[in-house]
Amino acid sequence: MADTRKLFGTDGVRGVANVYPMTAEVALQLGRALAYVIKFGAGRHRIVVGKDTRVSGYLLEYATVAGICSMGVDALVLGPFPTPGIAFITSSMRADAGVVISASHNPYQDNGIKFFSGNGFKLPDELEARIEVLMTQPEVEGACPTATEVGQAFRLDDARGRYISFLKSTFPKEMELDGLKIVVDCAHGATYRIAPEIFTELGAEVIPMGVRPNGRNINHKCGATSPETMAILVKRHGADLGIAFDGDGDRVIMVDHRGEIVDGDHILGICAQDMLERESLRRKTVVGTVMTNLGLELALKARGIRLLRTPVGDRYVVEAMLKGGYNLGGEQSGHLVFLNYTTTGDGILTALRLLSVMLRKDQPLAELAAFLQKCPQILINVEVKERKDLKTLPQARHAIHEAEKRLGARGRLLVRYSGTEPKLRVMTEGEDESLVRQVAQDLAQALKTMLS
Repeated sequence: MADTRKLFGTDGVRGVANVYPMTAEVALQLGRALAYVIKFGAGRHRIVVGKDTRVSGYLLEYATVAGICSMGVDALVLGPFPTPGIAFITSSMRADAGVVISASHNPYQDNGIKFFSGNGFKLPDELEARIEVLMTQPEVEGACPTATEVGQAFRLDDARGRYISFLKSTFPKEMELDGLKIVVDCAHGATYRIAPEIFTELGAEVIPMGVRPNGRNINHKCGATSPETMAILVKRHGADLGIAFDGDGDRVIMVDHRGEIVDGDHILGICAQDMLERESLRRKTVVGTVMTNLGLELALKARGIRLLRTPVGDRYVVEAMLKGGYNLGGEQSGHLVFLNYTTTGDGILTALRLLSVMLRKDQPLAELAAFLQKCPQILINVEVKERKDLKTLPQARHAIHEAEKRLGARGRLLVRYSGTEPKLRVMTEGEDESLVRQVAQDLAQALKTMLS
């Protein structure tokens, strides 16, 4: 089936909660269609359902569970739980699928729904397209069972302990975090209980922040999208580093002891070099995206490591990793995937991998991150009401072509719509920061005028 998705973006269905498509009615239809798709073979079928801490999570959680149960499939309900944890529980419990109710790094008024298959990987585009079609098909409604065949919902109370045990098992047994002082920012999101507990149990002195969710403060001036407050706390407390997660816990951004930001490109490079030295980096290749900084590509190349680029979105990173047999990939935003351990981006696991490198090399984070000299990269977001195809707009094509000419052979330009927000992203990169910035600003203003 061709990819004819209209609801699904690069990371599920997303929008303002209680406004189409993020309504209870759509959530019920999605849950029922997913259950219909996975319901084959004998026996009872199960779908894991988790969410982040948004106030609208209740609305969408209950509706999704209702849709699942209406198809005769049982729902294992986790409550607030990190996205990668839901993928892990889905796989380890041998459930048929997993549902995440979260808008990740978006503000609290937004929400989203995304799916995992039974093996813990995100559903392919083709299956999401099929689910969209089935949402309103009479055959699905006609397949709803009655009496004892109706599905049931169960609260999975030991899920947190299962996930914590798994994460701790990925950290070398001969290592401890004793003596390290770490600021842990959970963005008032899904990691607010799990992350501080893990780092404390491994021996670190933890200074927690962003651990008091009220349904409305998720990602607000905290977490991976706003690490500035964490950086201030790191310096104030004399901490060794800071670790910030986003609302659903699948990405991480760090700061060193000086309060300097260490993003996904830094972390990807540090871990790639360590894995190469230990001969565990498959095919001496790292998978990044079109947003991965050119400086990282050059630094890796100098060390004999190839960078393979994909479209933006961790699902595309994982697809390339599986296709090529690679085991490390990630995004500048802090989504890193270690396929030796997990099936999707996991902020806590990524932090543990980086901490193990620090301990193994006996080097502070600032020293490890110094290998990367980034090329100036400017990203400007243009708010849009409609995602017009830029290829069909002659003025837009001309403006983009002129911007590419100004940047020249030693620069990069990327213009794309966000897969999760109503925004057009304009990214420029090159050696001359003033030129890169001016080109980005000029192009963004021109496109804004055309699309308004």
